[in-house]
Amino acid sequence: GDLLPADGVLIQGNDLKIDESALTGESDHVRKSPDKDPLLLSGTHVMEGSGRMVVTAVGVNSQSGIIFTLLGATGDDDEEGRDRKGD
Repeated sequence: GDLLPADGVLIQGNDLKIDESALTGESDHVRKSPDKDPLLLSGTHVMEGSGRMVVTAVGVNSQSGIIFTLLGATGDDDEEGRDRKGD
């Protein structure tokens, strides 16, 4: 499945099923539709169907970006934090 590169809201979909296990740990595919559960998150994979979404967040502002930042995976922020602690 295609990797979603950004967070967004589904505005049109055709039997769309998403693998959200990277974020939630849940192995079941989640059915998405504009009427019910329209939120799509970056870092998840499209397993079936197709759709269109309006992008709401990218990069460090997306859900996966926020998680990586909290885990300290960005590197740049860590270096700055160590410099300040050493003063």
